[in-house]
Amino acid sequence: MKACRAVCLLIVCLSPMPSAEVFAAPACVAQSRAQRAVLLELYTSEGCDSCPPADRRLSQFKSQPAYAGRVVPLAFHVDYWDRLGWVDRFASPLHTERQQTMAGLAKSRLVYTPQFLRNGRDWRSAGSPLDGADETRPGASIALELGVNPEGQLVVRGEISAAQAAVDVWLALYQNNLESQVRAGENAGKTLRHDYVVRRLIGPLTPSREGRLSLRQKIAPEAGWKPADLGVVVFVQDRATGEILQALQRQAC
Repeated sequence: MKACRAVCLLIVCLSPMPSAEVFAAPACVAQSRAQRAVLLELYTSEGCDSCPPADRRLSQFKSQPAYAGRVVPLAFHVDYWDRLGWVDRFASPLHTERQQTMAGLAKSRLVYTPQFLRNGRDWRSAGSPLDGADETRPGASIALELGVNPEGQLVVRGEISAAQAAVDVWLALYQNNLESQVRAGENAGKTLRHDYVVRRLIGPLTPSREGRLSLRQKIAPEAGWKPADLGVVVFVQDRATGEILQALQRQAC
């Protein structure tokens, strides 16, 4: 059975993705690596005065090509700071719910900001290198295609194959180069800059009993969003433990 599953993962890597969508420009494609990537989740808020250094840490991955493909960063702005003086326009109750759910799956009570999760587990070494990103085999394979249709919608297509059936697949649309002038709360008077900010979170999507999923999603960007600032992340998560089995990032092109 293990050998069969390994072959199935390889087939996803090699098979061309079927296409019936008309794109306004050539689509971008991506394929997950032979090793497991690190999904680095940051739970943050513009109302938290200890969060800006963590935000800057995440932004550094834009200029660190050595981590490209190995580390997949995402910033989830939570909403529980919004009642304390400043409403974070990027915050969502879905992000707060995910943070709490991930803590529960890890059998932990740790919910705080700024909090980093490394492949689903609390990670307090944000100032250290992300060593070990290439040391483990992935539990899933992801093939991804991202394009823009004539209506201006982002079209995401993917083929996912997991080595187990009890997984959830998530799709996140993120945005870079964001800036806020904070006028109240702990960061009053500061200009905050953000990257990899989750603007849409779609899931959980359930694969077949064989661990396979064909992903087809259309996302309408909001007015003012620049396509060059957008990207998507697809990640596969163990349903029982919250462990991230594989993640793949694709910037819009």
